Amino acid sequence: MAFRFEDLKVWNNAVDLSNEVDKLAKQFPIEERFSLASQIKRAADSVVLNIAEGSTGQSKPEFRRFLSIALRSAIEVVACLFLAIKRNYISQEIFKQMYDNYETLCKMITKLRDSL
Repeated sequence: MAFRFEDLKVWNNAVDLSNEVDKLAKQFPIEERFSLASQIKRAADSVVLNIAEGSTGQSKPEFRRFLSIALRSAIEVVACLFLAIKRNYISQEIFKQMYDNYETLCKMITKLRDSL
């Protein structure tokens, strides 16, 4: 693989979850297209992009900084999920599944960050 991030399990997990968020956001009401749906998709994509950008062979402190940004974006996705469930855009089952997946992702990002 040409880029370091492609080999990172955390990055691959983030890509998969971002795709799930994209599918989920498409089910939100039409009036949310440019609001919550857009926000949750951008936050999920930000996780992926910050892990990739940080892994580009910069210093370890710089990679840690990008991983911290990715972590904050993942937490933003979770906050969006809370709004989505409160507004009845998603079921409790979907919320729980995505919540658990993002909790795992946050732990993975934290573990990688702390290992640097």
